[in-house]
Amino acid sequence: MSAPDGLLPLTAADLRMATFRLARRLRCVRVADAMSDAQLAVLMTLRLQGRRTITALAERERVTAPSMTSLINGLEEQGLVTRTPDDEDRRRVQVDVTDAGIDIVERTMTRRDELLVDAMRELELSADEVRTLRDAAALMRKLAER
Repeated sequence: MSAPDGLLPLTAADLRMATFRLARRLRCVRVADAMSDAQLAVLMTLRLQGRRTITALAERERVTAPSMTSLINGLEEQGLVTRTPDDEDRRRVQVDVTDAGIDIVERTMTRRDELLVDAMRELELSADEVRTLRDAAALMRKLAER
């Protein structure tokens, strides 16, 4: 059974505002202050999903291939990613995260998770509220991956 149509716009507005505010708060927490959100997102994608082509990364992040190439150039200069020729098509390049890049991703994710854990503890959320947040997170993932 679907939600009533009148409820969807209100829910969308509430979800947008809450997501925006929480995302802004989380973006402030990073290990490498000079790193952009886009660079960190690429490192996280490579850490979680493995090697990718520049085209695949550009599609995932919804940017142009030239923009992604520029972003990868910056990460490569910092020693956070490497490029290797594709095994099947030598004209393509695969991008992979280095150990230094993995370290930044893992430390940033840990700090962000700690921020959320501290906030949930401070609010003294009940077990039901934590379950609701877990359910909401699963639904938000579905929306984001759509």
